[in-house]
Amino acid sequence: MNRTEFMKLAFGASAALFSTRSFGLNFRPASSYDGPFTLPPLPYAYGALEPSIDKMTMEIHHDKHHQGYVNNLNKAIDGTPMAKMSLDDIVKSVDNKTSAAVRNNAGGHWNHSFFWKIMGPNAGGAPTGALAAAINKKYGSFDNFKEEFTKAATGRFGSGWAWLIKDGNNLDIISTANQDNPMMALAEKKGTPIMGIDVWEHAYYLKYQNKRADYIKAFWDVLDWNTIGKNFS
Repeated sequence: MNRTEFMKLAFGASAALFSTRSFGLNFRPASSYDGPFTLPPLPYAYGALEPSIDKMTMEIHHDKHHQGYVNNLNKAIDGTPMAKMSLDDIVKSVDNKTSAAVRNNAGGHWNHSFFWKIMGPNAGGAPTGALAAAINKKYGSFDNFKEEFTKAATGRFGSGWAWLIKDGNNLDIISTANQDNPMMALAEKKGTPIMGIDVWEHAYYLKYQNKRADYIKAFWDVLDWNTIGKNFS
């Protein structure tokens, strides 16, 4: 999506928000498959992350962009064996032979479902417990970790994500292009996501325009370290 198309979508959003919501994340085992994937609801109100992330951006990002990944994933897997797979298993199976439609939309659905859950109102601060100890061991301090993560997020050319991942007990900071995911079979550096930031322009352009660094700085104020700590455990 170019910037012109994005702005048209943004300013038309208030009149055409999606009204259909699901109350399950659909991270389901294959044996319980009961239909197409659905859009998980936000775990907080659209405006709950202000001023870091504005209400309209959250409405468009969740109800338009994420819904689009869900719809397109369902189309891409319809009538295939993947239609009975969990989202985790689809993502983990993505390799260089996987269609672009599955790769992009399975990644988009997984990444965004994860992204909403690691943020929250009245959040921010710093990690505690085992995660804090692991970060200090790997990076020397939380401030050093923030600096390295910020570099990965600001340095990702074009659209993509920056991630904190674990591989066994080891932590690493990486970035991926587009909607790629560090769990994918084709990932250059594989691992389990602990936290991540969406650095596509649609995640921040309404409020921050081209100032990605300002968006990343504000992101630290909405991180739910309790949830992120559970992701590490």
